[in-house]
Amino acid sequence: MGSALEQLAAVPLLSGCSRADLRRIERASDQVQVESGRVLCTEGELGREAFVLLSGGAEVRRDGEVVAELGPGDWVGELALLDGGPRTATVTTTAPSDLLVLTRGAFNGVLDEVPTIAHKLLVTLARRLRAAEDVWQH
Repeated sequence: MGSALEQLAAVPLLSGCSRADLRRIERASDQVQVESGRVLCTEGELGREAFVLLSGGAEVRRDGEVVAELGPGDWVGELALLDGGPRTATVTTTAPSDLLVLTRGAFNGVLDEVPTIAHKLLVTLARRLRAAEDVWQH
């Protein structure tokens, strides 16, 4: 595995960020290693952090059904931090995983300091909304 900055630069949400921006993100977050089977967030509970999967994998469940599989570079938990609402899904690691963890304060600070991320996050959320609407319509 490469350096922390190389790992961050490989995350699609963070692509296009300068090295200075990546350093800001690195300083604002904690990097942790978790085992397979670790519940990162539970549907219906209050969200206190967002996660970027640097390595490993996770599954997203809504109402007990798997709705998505996550891999390196995927981001989860930001919706509850953005609107203060409850988690919309339960996310559990499916392999030993390296995670970048941002608390609500750190997440908001990064959005304020690194406009590239705020823009990409909006695009990502729009895509998720469109995908959800496709599921609801079919």
